[in-house]
Amino acid sequence: MKEIYISVDVEAAGPVPPTYSLLSIGAVAVDTPDSTFYVEIQPINANFVPAAMQVVGRTLEQFQKTGKPPRDAMMAFREWTDAIAGEANPVFVGFNATFDWAFINFYFQEYLRENPFGIGGIDIKAFYMGLSGCAWEDTKSSKIPSKFKGKSRHTHNALDDAIEQAEMFQRMRERAAAKG
Repeated sequence: MKEIYISVDVEAAGPVPPTYSLLSIGAVAVDTPDSTFYVEIQPINANFVPAAMQVVGRTLEQFQKTGKPPRDAMMAFREWTDAIAGEANPVFVGFNATFDWAFINFYFQEYLRENPFGIGGIDIKAFYMGLSGCAWEDTKSSKIPSKFKGKSRHTHNALDDAIEQAEMFQRMRERAAAKG
């Protein structure tokens, strides 16, 4: 079956669901970068880590006002994923994917009882480690060579960061294919 790689980034109120809320999801089809998705989500509780909210740059109260209810947000994400994938298998791609996937998986399971990405995905950091032979410590974004980075910058907006990740993953895939 054909696969479609979807770069996903999230912003959250803390490190783990459901103790902390998922606040936004950004996604982009890696091979068709004009195909994007973005949604903000109402918090499921009042818990937050101050440093996480500083990174996000907004308060839980603001997300409560502007975000969609979690079920509606996940339904919209599912509908977008299904439309983009068509008959292909959607594959989750993330930079430090274990963090982002944990939130996506929990919210899909909690609100829709199914995750269209299945039980895993591709971690760009691990992909880079395999490609370069570097140590895990050297997979930080700040240590990845500029030849793998695209024009997009890391802004802590989930869509911007999903686009940045897609560019990075695409360049790494091209490098891996060239190595043969």
